Amino acid sequence: MLIQENIITDLKIESLEDLSKLKEFEGGSNLKINKSELARKLRVDRRTVGKYVNGYKKPKTRESKSQFDDYYDTIKELLENEDQVFAYKRVLCQYMKDNHSMPGAVSSFRRYIRQHEEFEEHFKKTATTKSAAPLRYETKAGKQAQVDWKEAITFKLNTGATIIINIFVFLLSFSRFRIYRVSLTKTRDVLCHLLNDSFEMIGGVPERILFDNMKAVMDDSRTVYSKGRINKEFEVFASDYGFEIHPCIAGRPQTKAKVESPMRILDEIKAYNSKLSYEGLIKKIAEINDRENTRYHESYQMHPVIGLKAEKDFLSPLPRATIRSLYQINTKRALVNASSLISYKGNHYSVAPEHMGKHVQIQELDEHLCIYYNKLLITIHPVSDKKLNYLHEHYVKIAKLTLPFSDDKIEEIAKENLERIGKRYEHNNDA
Repeated sequence: MLIQENIITDLKIESLEDLSKLKEFEGGSNLKINKSELARKLRVDRRTVGKYVNGYKKPKTRESKSQFDDYYDTIKELLENEDQVFAYKRVLCQYMKDNHSMPGAVSSFRRYIRQHEEFEEHFKKTATTKSAAPLRYETKAGKQAQVDWKEAITFKLNTGATIIINIFVFLLSFSRFRIYRVSLTKTRDVLCHLLNDSFEMIGGVPERILFDNMKAVMDDSRTVYSKGRINKEFEVFASDYGFEIHPCIAGRPQTKAKVESPMRILDEIKAYNSKLSYEGLIKKIAEINDRENTRYHESYQMHPVIGLKAEKDFLSPLPRATIRSLYQINTKRALVNASSLISYKGNHYSVAPEHMGKHVQIQELDEHLCIYYNKLLITIHPVSDKKLNYLHEHYVKIAKLTLPFSDDKIEEIAKENLERIGKRYEHNNDA
């Protein structure tokens, strides 16, 4: 009987993987393996040679550390927070980028979340049922805009107070340039004021505007069986600006699909529950607005701010300033005095001390006093019957300019003084 043995005929050693060929020589042969020489040739440690001779194989794949691992504890803490709401992975990713300097693409972050069951479970609980996709269509430049409210959003301020806000959304259908504005009410006066501001911002008026059945526009809703009835005052407004009102059929949000998608982006503000003042909330909405207008959108392959430049030439001109003034909420000028205060209806309101000696613009909107400098919102105060109204952060900044104390001491002094001021002017008003 012939016994066929496996005979190694190729002893060429060029890599660590080739060392396994020498295994048979270690036990059954008088031939001695010079591991030191092999180590020098392969430029590795002598012990590594021995390991590979004994059959060690390098794993084909290795578990590498994710770029998001350093943020695991922060992500866990945020998702367990009862105040902050992260309905979408995209929102959480953006929050981490904005507030914790987290790197990485959204797609990579989504994959990381899916790999951690404890995180993925959170988003399964908050997932909403998706409706059927609307029919995609494109609109010519200057032809159409869509308007809606993201309404009745409950938001907790950093003071502990809870407010109900609405966000006005204006979107040009061609360029997808959008305008977001916060309002506490949705009255016709507020709607006309915000529309006028939008037209002035984009530099013209589109041919047609799609609305849902908001009460400020429609006296009777449009339905499958009825054309509805447009409010007469709003018809006059539309006529003054030269656009056609197109009410959508009630219960069909897909008619305004272009504006519905950008509205979902505004869910991002729920991630800031209990973290912002009212002024901070306004600025956060403006920040989201600017980000969405300047980023490249893959779905329609455009930067909205660049698309607006192309669309402007197709918009109708604005009406005369005398007509626009009829729909603008009154704006007044005020001088910031040496105490960093402005006067409005006999009462005083603070602004940051860097504006001392400058003229600012003020508007009363939704029972709040909005103060602007060079068209930028710098401060918001609730309209008050108190003679003196300081915001804590303004008082602290003013105190730092005059008091030679540490920051902690100034914070303590500011708190005590503001309490005294509040009690004093509350007493004066009662008298």
